[in-house]
Amino acid sequence: MNEQSKEKSSVFTLMMALLAACIAFQLNASMLSPVLVTIAKELGTNDAAVGLSQTSFFTAAALFSLFLPRLSDIKGRKKVLTFMLLIMTLGTILAALAPNIEVLYAARIIQGVSGPVVPLCLLMLSYEVKDAKQYGMLMGIITAVNGGIAGVDAIAGGLLATYFGFRSVFWVIAVVATISTYFVYRYAPESKPSAGTKMDWIGVLFIVLTIAALLLALNEAGNIGNANWFYVIGLTLFAIVCFMLFWHTEKRNEQPLVTIEHLKRRATWALLLTTTLTMTGIFAIVNGLVMSIAQNHEIGFGLDPDWASLIFLTPYALIGWFVGPFSGRLAPTMGYNKVLKLGLLGCIISILVIMFYGIYSLTILSICVIALGIFYAGMANIILNGLGIVLSPSSNPGFLPGMNAGAFNLGAGLSFALLPAIQMVNANTLTGYFNGILLGLIITILALLCSFLIPRPINAEL
Repeated sequence: MNEQSKEKSSVFTLMMALLAACIAFQLNASMLSPVLVTIAKELGTNDAAVGLSQTSFFTAAALFSLFLPRLSDIKGRKKVLTFMLLIMTLGTILAALAPNIEVLYAARIIQGVSGPVVPLCLLMLSYEVKDAKQYGMLMGIITAVNGGIAGVDAIAGGLLATYFGFRSVFWVIAVVATISTYFVYRYAPESKPSAGTKMDWIGVLFIVLTIAALLLALNEAGNIGNANWFYVIGLTLFAIVCFMLFWHTEKRNEQPLVTIEHLKRRATWALLLTTTLTMTGIFAIVNGLVMSIAQNHEIGFGLDPDWASLIFLTPYALIGWFVGPFSGRLAPTMGYNKVLKLGLLGCIISILVIMFYGIYSLTILSICVIALGIFYAGMANIILNGLGIVLSPSSNPGFLPGMNAGAFNLGAGLSFALLPAIQMVNANTLTGYFNGILLGLIITILALLCSFLIPRPINAEL
């Protein structure tokens, strides 16, 4: 009995530290969603430029996610996570002091070091908790943070932006980030499953250059009519060359970042493609287009940031937190893939209703966002994160969660680059919002189709 009590206590303190880390990371995304319009006003710029600051954050997060989980396997997960949170705190302070949009871009890129916080936390959890059902439930609790901090972050962000300006939001995030850094340093246990292995920094360089070039090309292409297509083609060719060099490096290296066999596995590429498409299709609908039309005084509903958060982001996050642990608990028994497909199907139906009815009715729009809270934040998001852990090869446990975190952040960045760009083609019209949401719908349907290619994680199911 004494051993059980001790085990429960260690799991509780571990969960407290990991939740603190995930909350600090998530505030950088969800707390800012109702603040983007305010940032544009106070820095004298437009919504598209501020949206690019979100893209900068998620792009940096995607790039750091490619290699930091693998580095944590070698140098220590606690050590790397503590370092990530410390750098994120410094970036948040710079964002609070930013005099213009350019400095804000730099600050958001620095904050992007925290990109792989969630997969690192799940890796640390899976190392300590071996029971499939208990792990599934705790995984659901941690991953549900990705949908927002039970809505409190959205309300607080909206209120702070309305009454104290956008800088106050970053100062609050900095305080939370400082506390989370201490919690992880003080309470999280250390683990080094690949201690003694050499880090493949050449492979890191080539894969980071590949993804960075692709992201820059896609961001430029997102400008539609004003895009420099020679620049897009040049970056795409550069990305292809870098990926060929990465492939060649990994084949020759005795201790590669990723073995070619792992890259060829359906468990790898099908999961990464599904994650990227899911985030690209859904993320900017909730956090961008819905919040924009809610605050639009000319053709939208003319809400203040705090009310927009209260009506949309708070219920979305709350229902995600409520459903998440149940999805995680259900995954080992019903099947990870079945829960994922159910979630994506629910997302597609919700987006369809938003397109044809939600943009005209505040009530229907708010109900559909709650539905997305159930099906995306509470189901699809939970399972996609979980699959990154349970499908990862035992010889390189940090590889797939890191790549999957990169796919999440890549998808989020692409979402903010593409969907608002389509909406801006018919700026300040309901047709513009309809077209932006339509693009999200098409991409989400592709995500559902790709999910059928993901193999079952038999070892993680009962």
